[in-house]
Amino acid sequence: MRQVFNEKNRDLIVNVNGVLTHRNEARISPFDSAVQGGDAVWEGLRLYDGRIFKLIEHLDRLRASATALAFREIPSHETLIAEIRRTLEANAMRDGVHIRLTLSRGEKITSGMDPRLNQAGPTLIIVAEHKPPVYRRDGIALVTSSVRRFPPDCLDAKIHHANLLQSILAKIEANNAGADDALMLDPRGFVAETNATHVFIVKADCLHTPNTYACPEGITRATVIELCAANRLPCYVRDISVSEVYCADEMFCTGTMGELVAVTSVDGRRVGGGHVGQVTERVTAWFQDAVARDGYAIL
Repeated sequence: MRQVFNEKNRDLIVNVNGVLTHRNEARISPFDSAVQGGDAVWEGLRLYDGRIFKLIEHLDRLRASATALAFREIPSHETLIAEIRRTLEANAMRDGVHIRLTLSRGEKITSGMDPRLNQAGPTLIIVAEHKPPVYRRDGIALVTSSVRRFPPDCLDAKIHHANLLQSILAKIEANNAGADDALMLDPRGFVAETNATHVFIVKADCLHTPNTYACPEGITRATVIELCAANRLPCYVRDISVSEVYCADEMFCTGTMGELVAVTSVDGRRVGGGHVGQVTERVTAWFQDAVARDGYAIL
């Protein structure tokens, strides 16, 4: 899965604290907390025909993460929605767009870790790009990473923070192995997620997905669980071992950036038939129907 530059994004207008600027001219301070320590929270959003899917759920998670990190100021949902709309309108965007929404603790009066050095309020960064789902539709290959996800007594994964070094290190391993992404385990050795997405396996026409002991409660993941309940497809949330992954009938990943994508091999072992399975196709169709009819009308 090689990323290539999309020429439609060459002249993007980005939003930094309400200032709309060409991507080549946008700047944040070297004293900003995101630069100094990765002290920021973020959300990925996807725009479908003028509507953002699960927008309020994403903004709720952003606020919860910022609250958990004791940000002194958090913009209201109304403010965030207005700035997202301004950004989309400045770029004449309506469909096929991925939005990266980042909120840092803000600029410090001097370098340092202490949040008391932050006295200017938060920094809001909105980047909207023309970006279709990033994975191949015919399935991806994973490799199990040596990098483990933190347990909640080390760093609570419910905080959707911008310090992504664990994921980056795991992605480096996947790149070096010639895989698309890395399967990451929790400290007990059970499956957590990939470096970028949540995972589901299929066994005997039932779905199974890992507990969120060491990973965020993904919004696309939650949508799939809801769709299974609505369509009477059994879905179990539990600990899953790597050997169960190897023996699965099907496997797929979920996330805002890539939507739903089949996993056809893990650690060089073919999963199921090594192609997109029937259950995966069925759940994908349910998801596509959901994004076509639901969403917050922002334009």
